[in-house]
Formats: sequence, C-alpha cells, structure tokens
Amino acid sequence: MGFGPTTSGWLRYTSSAMPKLIPLPQHPEGVPWPTFQWPEAPPPDGVDRVVLDELLDATFSEPQPTTTVRTNEMLVVHRGRIVAERYAAGNGPEDAQPSWSMAKSILHAAVGVLVRDGLLAISQPAAVPEWQEPADARAAITLDALLHMTSGLHFVEDYVDDQVSDVFKMLLPPGVEDTSVFAASFPLDHPPDTVSNYSSGTSNIVSAIVKGIVGPGDEYLAFLRRELFDRIGMASANPRFDAAGTWIGSSFCFCTPRDFARFGLLYLRDGVWNGERILPEGWVDYARTPAPVQPDEPDRGYGAHWWLLKDDDFGSFFASGYAGQLIVLVPALDLIIVRNGDTPVERRHHVMALVRRIIGLFEAA
Repeated sequence: MGFGPTTSGWLRYTSSAMPKLIPLPQHPEGVPWPTFQWPEAPPPDGVDRVVLDELLDATFSEPQPTTTVRTNEMLVVHRGRIVAERYAAGNGPEDAQPSWSMAKSILHAAVGVLVRDGLLAISQPAAVPEWQEPADARAAITLDALLHMTSGLHFVEDYVDDQVSDVFKMLLPPGVEDTSVFAASFPLDHPPDTVSNYSSGTSNIVSAIVKGIVGPGDEYLAFLRRELFDRIGMASANPRFDAAGTWIGSSFCFCTPRDFARFGLLYLRDGVWNGERILPEGWVDYARTPAPVQPDEPDRGYGAHWWLLKDDDFGSFFASGYAGQLIVLVPALDLIIVRNGDTPVERRHHVMALVRRIIGLFEAA
C-alpha cells in the first residue's frame, strides 16, 4: 500500500513488515447501504436474544449501574443492519451525542482523503510552521509519527488534575484561540518513534496540517462535508472549530449514534461506500496496524488514531472518547458497537467489559 510520495519513492508496508490482520468483511449482498436509512433486523440466529435483552435492560436500568454510571445510548450493527438499539430517558436516535476523542478517528479519515488525492504523504516531515528553524529537532517529526502518537512531544493528557493537564488548558474555558499553535509550542521529550504518548494536542497539530491544505473554518467544514460526511450520510455531523479556524479534531464532532455507526461502517468496509472508494486502499489497515511503540495499557494498544483491543481473536479496533464514547469494529464478526455516555475515566474498564460481553454473544452468529 502506498501512502504518498517520498524522497525515496512510495512509503510501503510490505506483508513481512505488517502483522497479519483479520480481513475486513464485504458488505452482504442484498443489504442496502445506510446512506439515508439504516436497515434493521432482529439479532441473528445464534445470538441469545434473552441474554442480550437482559444485558441491555441492566445497562439502562434506573438508577443506572454504579460501574458504568451513565449510558445514554447503545447501538449494535451486524452485517450491515441495526440489530439492537437502546436509549436512556431523554435521549433518542435524532439526538446528537459528543464524540470527545472519537473525533481523532474521524480526523484520520480526513487525512486519508488528502493522502488519496496526493496532497499529503505520511512519511514526510510534518508541515508545522513553528518547527521550521534549521536547528529545531522537531522538524524531523513526520505525519506518521503524529498519527501513531509517537512524536516525542511533551504533552500531559490528564483528565483529573487541572494544575498539570495540558489538555484542560487547551480545551476548557478560557482555553486557547489556536489549539495547534498551543500544542506545537511544546518541546521534544524523546526522539520521534521511541515513546508512545497519547496527546490531544498532537491531533490538533494534524488538524492544522489539514487546514493548511483545505482552508480554515467554513472551507474546512465544506471539505469535511463534501469528501466525507455527505458521501456516507452523516447528516448530523457537527465538528467544532477554534478561533483560528482549525477543527478541534482531538475532541469535537457531535453526531447521532446512527451517524457514528455510519462512520464505523465506512472503516469496516475498508474505506469503500456503496462501490465508491472514499479512503485510499490500505488506509484502514494502516489505522489498525500497531504503532511502532505501544502505550502501557493493559487492555488496549494503539494504531494510527485508532485503538486496538487486546486479548481479542476478532481483529477488533475502536474509536474512543474519554467519557466512555465508543465505536467498536469487529471484522471477524462483521459487527459494530456504538456506545455513548458519561462514565468516569477510572471506570472505563467496566464499559469495555460490557462491550466484550456483547461481542461474545455474536461469536456464534
């Protein structure tokens, strides 16, 4: 797969360099693409529907379980059809939900469109104005390192202590006018591709690189709608921009759950929608291939702006937001699980346990 021209030809990940990935499933014949309306069906034979209903009943009981605190919606898509969907009181299919860091995975798609058109190459040094002085070691940071969260840049991604948290300073009031300039101002802590450091600042640097090609503000929004959202029916998608016209791609793209599921289906179908290739060939495999350096996480690894589920036999990878937002893709089962809620970070493992239980129910389908 080639991801843009470099000084030495095309950047390619050969079969010897890439770990074996579970193939992405083809769209089932006869199932309509959900550009305008999602097809629906009951859970398939092999899924214990009683257990699935009991699991969802318990998740949405009032008061809700103390383990997950608050689940606002859950949606399950199997083989291109919605087979389960629940909403907490006060929420419904037409209500937009926050993405938080699931936006990072949507940003990965925006980069992919520019790579497809030959306007970006992931192996080239990132086009960041603040790093262009000859003696600046940050000039060697590539877009690939930024997407893998291995840039080496200092950034504290802490969701508890506002005294040390750089992400709080960047996103919460009074915030900053230009999120990418803020993030790009940090020094290197480590050489690129030697340490994993998950950073919302890094994503906003990537978003500014996109802005430099497509334009700021309304031009950026028009690009996202024309090249991504409109093509797959994500009519509710509402990205938020900073005062400099950069999409805050680290954290903000409000969508209905069904539109988050549409985005998941685009990736589960290898970047192809209803016969049209939207993302370049191999771009989804790039997202779900482990980064060269991995985070110290017990249950998840990292690809390129997508998380990877550990101890999983189905090739699962997922977009994740800090309050328990999830788009989980399970290639071996042709399964999508969308979850939104308000769960504290320290209880994230309870949400993942719920997801794994749902995956297990579909294993025999």
